[in-house]
Amino acid sequence: MRRSWRAPLIVGLVSAGVLIAAVFGWRFARSSTRPSGPIILISLDTTRADHLSIYGYTHGHTPAIDALARDGVVFERAYAQAPQTLPEHTSILTGELPFQHGVRDNLGFTLTPGAATWPRLLAAHGYATAGFVSSYVLRPDTGINQGFETYDAAMPASSPETSVGDVRRDGQLTEQAAERWIDGQSSSRFFLFLHLYDVHRPYEPRPAFKALAPYDQEVAYDDQEVGQLIGLLKRKGLYDQATIVLLSDHGEGLGDHGELEHGVFIYDDTIRVALVMKLPGNRSAGRRVPVPVQHIDVLPTILDLLHMSRPSDLRGRSLVPALDGTGTIPEQGIYAEAMYPRYHFGWSDLHSLTDVRYRYIQAPHPELYDLERDPGERHNIAADRPRVAEAMAAALTQMMSGAKADAPSQVSPDTLARLQSLGYVGTVAAVSPSTPSSTLPDPKDKLPVLERYRQAVDDADSRQFEPAIALLRQIVAGDPEMADVWDRIGNMSLRIGRSADAADAYKRFIALKPDQPIGYMGAATALMQLKQYDAALEHARLAARVSGTGDPHGAANAHALAARIAIAAGHADDARQEALAAEQIDPTLPMKAFVDARLLYDEGKYADALPHFQAALAQAANRPVQVPELHYYAGDTFGRLNQYPQAEQQFSEELKYFPQNTRAYAGLAMVYRAAGQDAQSDAAVQRLLQASPIPDSYALAAKLWTMFGEPQQAEAARAEARRRFGTRRQ
Repeated sequence: MRRSWRAPLIVGLVSAGVLIAAVFGWRFARSSTRPSGPIILISLDTTRADHLSIYGYTHGHTPAIDALARDGVVFERAYAQAPQTLPEHTSILTGELPFQHGVRDNLGFTLTPGAATWPRLLAAHGYATAGFVSSYVLRPDTGINQGFETYDAAMPASSPETSVGDVRRDGQLTEQAAERWIDGQSSSRFFLFLHLYDVHRPYEPRPAFKALAPYDQEVAYDDQEVGQLIGLLKRKGLYDQATIVLLSDHGEGLGDHGELEHGVFIYDDTIRVALVMKLPGNRSAGRRVPVPVQHIDVLPTILDLLHMSRPSDLRGRSLVPALDGTGTIPEQGIYAEAMYPRYHFGWSDLHSLTDVRYRYIQAPHPELYDLERDPGERHNIAADRPRVAEAMAAALTQMMSGAKADAPSQVSPDTLARLQSLGYVGTVAAVSPSTPSSTLPDPKDKLPVLERYRQAVDDADSRQFEPAIALLRQIVAGDPEMADVWDRIGNMSLRIGRSADAADAYKRFIALKPDQPIGYMGAATALMQLKQYDAALEHARLAARVSGTGDPHGAANAHALAARIAIAAGHADDARQEALAAEQIDPTLPMKAFVDARLLYDEGKYADALPHFQAALAQAANRPVQVPELHYYAGDTFGRLNQYPQAEQQFSEELKYFPQNTRAYAGLAMVYRAAGQDAQSDAAVQRLLQASPIPDSYALAAKLWTMFGEPQQAEAARAEARRRFGTRRQ
């Protein structure tokens, strides 16, 4: 009997021991695979997944991404939460949906302080953190820099006329800055965020990839920078131990579904994104995951890989089972939104839910697509599959429970009172956050308008302002509540010298968007050109108030504009007061020196003014946004003091940032004449007319030719003006 129970007992104990050893061994093995090397997040802005060879594209050139994919895991169906840079990067870095983190557009929103972001969570576990970005859209003022010990958003100097989305840094410079930071790290325990923004219209020609289509050239250029970063990691022995996440924040319409760029629609063209994850030791290399995933899944995945606890409000899933092939990830409806149509055009915002097979888009005219049978989303089957549409609509409604269309900002009672005194408030009703989306125009129904708008933008990019304005006026004739169109009309009207038209357009914009400083700035500039200085000054001061503490750079620039208006009006004390206010907000803004210089210049005291201009130039040297007319007046002062090389340099700098400044071309022409460089002088006059082909420019050209003793050239300029504009003989 002893033998009958002793043998089974021994066998059982041995088996239990093996099982316990296996369990603890598995736990030890899992803990030993915790990443200890660097964590790299690479974001390729505006890169369509279906324009990468890892997703079957055959007309591009992306060898670096291909190589990374071979060493990692490719997610075949990854999706963004929004087709805009700032909202989507906020979702990536917080792991939250847009209506959770509250950043719904590129303009007018900031991330709430104290957000649990990648860098903040990783820094708490001993990681050095740094971000290097290539677009002003991701500037620190938005709060996107929270948690980073180093956040490099240094943009090249540009004109304040340049739109936020167009202020960018070349990807090569951003990548090189990231390399320098990596070289300075003494430990491999760091988190690096690299953002590349080259894939944006207008696409810059890349000679090395000239055989490709323009969009694909930019994708290839960013791939080259990815290769440079990976090459550095390999040379430093960091690549093998690194966890690398490569993704795109959103795609690009490229004309599909009627959208050339992105922001309006939420089809695959703009929300299907690239997602590759390379694990330490190239674990799971070559694996492809076919199930739908999303950006908000990435942060939970990284935290799971590091065995770190996750914030309780994260709705995303850990993708570790799919990465390792050890299990499946739970199915989850994937959310996306497009708020741009509502905020910028007064159209309905869009919201979607995507599952393994279907995409439902909530719109005034709902849409349902069978992504399995119709991946191009060409056939809306909402009427044919009512049960599917209703079920997905209900799920989307439940997911969005409590969410609202957040307003970009609010106007203070004081500002409202000032607006009422100027006759603005109540003229046109803006879209209220409480206005139901179903009552607004469906963006699908506005495709002809969208096409006309994009054509106008293209015309303006090629300096065809007259036809561009004509197209935009056709749009607002049928839909006068499109704020962005009035802004465009105002901006283009200023460029061709139609100050009264610009003032009217900005008045319309302000009535629609009283909380946006851009309208007041535009109106102030137009009114200054019309010599209505009191009204111009009031608008500039309103711009400063509306900008407030939420946009300190905007407030500083508004005070700077007010100072320039006060100078033009001959109000020296007001000019000094506004200059002081500007510099208190932004010490890099050289307004005190500029005002002192201008006041002396206006008195004809050029030698006394010059040191002040030089001080202002030195103070502004590293500013991302340059001061209008600073280089022009410095150049003119040098010229009046017969210092022609310095004058030429300053006029050229002015035109680099403000290519419509006709007086700077005139200054160059006179400097070249004084130096005996007649051919270059003639070329400067021609460039003046090309940059600003308006009546005042032809009059200025005729004046210059007369000064230069060229009466035939002067008469030719007058004749061309009469032919083009019907002006009288001068």
